Amino acid sequence: MSITGYYPQTIATKATYLLTDSRQLSFPEQSIFFAIKGARHDGHQYVQELYDKGVREFVLEEASWTAELQEQAAAWTDAELYVVPSAIRAMQQLVAQRRRSFHIPVVGIAGSNGKTIVKEWLVQLLSPDQRIVASPKSYNSQIGVPLSVWNMGPEHTLGIFEAGISQAHEMEYLQPVMQPTTGIFTNIGSAHNDGFRSNKQKITEKLRLFTKVRKLIYRKDYTQVDQEIVLILQPVNAFLQALSWATATAADVTVRFEPDQTGATIALSGKLGVHRFHTGFKDEASLENLTHCIVFMLDFGVKAEVISQRIALLKPVSMRLELKEGIHHSHIIDDTYNNDLQGLTMALNFLVQQEQHARKTVILSDVLQTGQTPAELYRTIGKLLAEKGIHRIVGIGPEISSQQELFDIPFKEFYPGTDAFLQSFNFSSISDNLVLVKGARPFSFEKIIHRLQQKAHGTVLEINLDALVHNLNFYRSQKASGTRVMVMVKAFAYGSGSTEVAALLQYHRVDYLGVAYADEGVALRQNGINLPVMVMNASPSTFDLLISYQLEPEIYSRQVLEEWIEYIGENKAGLNLPPIHLKLDTGMHRLGFVENDLDWLEAKLESCPALKVASVFSHLVGADEGVHNEFSREQFAHFSRWTARLEKTLGYMPLRHILNSAGIVRFPEYRMDMVRLGIGLYGVEATGREQDALQPVGTLKTIISQIKHLKAGETVGYSRKGVLDHNAAIATIAIGYADGYDRRLGNGIGKVWVNGTPCPTVGNICMDMTMIDVTGVSAAEGDEVIVFGKEMPITELAREIHTIPYEILTGIGDRVKRVFYKE
Repeated sequence: MSITGYYPQTIATKATYLLTDSRQLSFPEQSIFFAIKGARHDGHQYVQELYDKGVREFVLEEASWTAELQEQAAAWTDAELYVVPSAIRAMQQLVAQRRRSFHIPVVGIAGSNGKTIVKEWLVQLLSPDQRIVASPKSYNSQIGVPLSVWNMGPEHTLGIFEAGISQAHEMEYLQPVMQPTTGIFTNIGSAHNDGFRSNKQKITEKLRLFTKVRKLIYRKDYTQVDQEIVLILQPVNAFLQALSWATATAADVTVRFEPDQTGATIALSGKLGVHRFHTGFKDEASLENLTHCIVFMLDFGVKAEVISQRIALLKPVSMRLELKEGIHHSHIIDDTYNNDLQGLTMALNFLVQQEQHARKTVILSDVLQTGQTPAELYRTIGKLLAEKGIHRIVGIGPEISSQQELFDIPFKEFYPGTDAFLQSFNFSSISDNLVLVKGARPFSFEKIIHRLQQKAHGTVLEINLDALVHNLNFYRSQKASGTRVMVMVKAFAYGSGSTEVAALLQYHRVDYLGVAYADEGVALRQNGINLPVMVMNASPSTFDLLISYQLEPEIYSRQVLEEWIEYIGENKAGLNLPPIHLKLDTGMHRLGFVENDLDWLEAKLESCPALKVASVFSHLVGADEGVHNEFSREQFAHFSRWTARLEKTLGYMPLRHILNSAGIVRFPEYRMDMVRLGIGLYGVEATGREQDALQPVGTLKTIISQIKHLKAGETVGYSRKGVLDHNAAIATIAIGYADGYDRRLGNGIGKVWVNGTPCPTVGNICMDMTMIDVTGVSAAEGDEVIVFGKEMPITELAREIHTIPYEILTGIGDRVKRVFYKE
């Protein structure tokens, strides 16, 4: 092991990939892991795991370079460790050093709104001529920017990156990483106002990205931006050439937006010549973003006629403002990304330009971080809505509700929060409306969009509730009458629908439910589930929820127990505390107290009599395979001995449980006080010994979208992987890997059931579609296709791709509709 103190030049990595999230590991031998300690996470917890998986370069933080971690790392004889003050700063400086080795134009984009759209459109418009490296999605943070710039290579001729900041001094770290040669300042709004003393400071901080650019493009109509460029930026950047454009003031380029029936014309005159460009977009936000792109391209030397041709092919970016088909013959404008006054104005401009419906409704949350008093703010908004001809306002939030008298709108109603709206709103009242949904992020308006949006996906997962009850009763028959049953409904009840499954289990009087996280338990409580619920991953950030909703935490480590004791001692004395569940690690080595912890654990339990232990449990690591029977017996022996010690300490015996679904079948003698039923409930008998006793619960169905008749020798799908060796009828079905149909099932590995015949896949699985061979099969467009179910067992599907049914069930995408039925 080599350990290096921090100097920028000492991180001489050979890695190809910068890794900050252990879950995203793909190429361990080519990765360097930056262990970042944040408010809610600590990457140092995963370094051993990553070492075990093959990572050999680590950047660790001095504050986390504990004696324990040093002892752990001492065994890493072939690792390169860099111990630094800040892993983020070290990554930024490493990338800055790499960036200096490339001498290509780089466009840096900053501003409050439109950064990602401008970036994506520039990429679309310039790609025919340039080899572009750009930020993926909206990677514009302290971590996102270096991860983006790191992708720059000798093959690129142009870089386009965006940078976002939420507080002062952040941009000074991003500028050396990106080192832009040209800048675009999109606009200024109220986003992240809380991180700055004033709007002026926010502009100044964003302008730090451009301290060394040769050219800066911006809209001069934003007076404060123009002033700060002149007063602050130009004095520190003697080489800066400002290229301004404006619609309402004098600028280097004068611009007019001329709307028409099919879109709008952007007319430019001035420094870059006289030009007219037509676009299908006509909302102000799109026109502003597109003008930034046009000005850049003209200055970059792209000919006007080429720009016109490419604008005609420009595709919208799917973010922020989206028009969707809604329920009850409505249309929905989804603008739930943020909510500020400027963004609301642009969204309303977009709204009034739509012609689908005469009646227009706005669902609006509190507008945050504006710096205005509520009376000033909502008086302005009320006038704006009236000016735009809005006939109905639905306000959500305490602040907008308190100012409702300021809205002179024909119809208005207000709710204190999103959940209250979802529970009480008359959704049929939006029939034949155009609805703008505009909400600040904390209000989780995506829930409203989900409720309003028309669900048109042709793929459905049918859940047979009768089969589920049958399987529950089978496992009940395998236990003694006095043994209780805990059923696991974590991970959306293994993909089947947690609330609906839990309600059925409550009706059939199971004893406990198990979930992975507190929010899963909260959802159950909010939907009328009152069974005891064990939460397997409790953390201090969720302790309030555990008490409020009487959810029972699993305690698996010294740290978690200390945190829980401290919390209940300082904050919740005298309240009705939920009991806890102690997890013992008898061999799984995932979570749990080990034998060396027992003395400490017993002392803690004795010192805190307020703790009520509901159960003590462990997990058989190999119960599904007979080859591990001896190890399972050893685990049970450890568990019995350790629980006997804890019983003496507590003065009572909590519920004891060690059996999962496989264990219930293979080790009935170990059933003790309770068993935990998981995958077996959903129709998969993990040991394989009793599969015939279970019934399949889920049937995944889709439809045939189209059938083509192709000749031998033709190819099907991406990368031309599906090469036909016969004249074939090829059907495209409405399911892909985004729905959970694994890409490994492509090229004939997977089969689906069409009208009584198994049909193999052809070519690679696509994101949303799959092609199958229906040659000789009685099939037509619109026919039903069974992906798995009684006819095509999920166990066989899993076996084909060397995985387990758990992965397939839990991987079924959220957009796949769940339909519950009882025969």
